[in-house]
Amino acid sequence: MAQDDVQKHLDAGRYGTPQVNPDEQKKYLGTFRERCFLSMTIKEMKDSNYQLAVKSESQKHPEAQLLINGGVSEALQQTYIALATKAGINFTIVSDATADSEDQIGLLLVTDHAVDEPVIDVAKKYPEEAPKTDSEADDDQGKADFWSRLFK
Repeated sequence: MAQDDVQKHLDAGRYGTPQVNPDEQKKYLGTFRERCFLSMTIKEMKDSNYQLAVKSESQKHPEAQLLINGGVSEALQQTYIALATKAGINFTIVSDATADSEDQIGLLLVTDHAVDEPVIDVAKKYPEEAPKTDSEADDDQGKADFWSRLFK
């Protein structure tokens, strides 16, 4: 039995402490999915419509903390740092995260315990904040043209 403890100690010294779900932690900026209230991709962070979603979620959960991907531009980081400061929530810039593509997670609103939110994606949780696609804008334009032509 004592030999097992010695082996565990040697392995921890050699390889570091073992992690639970390292792939999930890497994806979610060092935390687990079950601790997240809201997530945004880097592409969604660039859209100013979603900033209102971050404000309202931070008001709902004042104990939350904002995790910002250190790989995003400094100007974008400063925008969300100012937002977190105004909302009175703590923030952390995760420096070991990468921003290889626009679809990677750029921002998370998290807590230190499991909350198991069913939907954390900002586009699904706040669809009214989502920007319209080109086809949706064309549909709206076509409808307005029809009615304006009809009642001239």
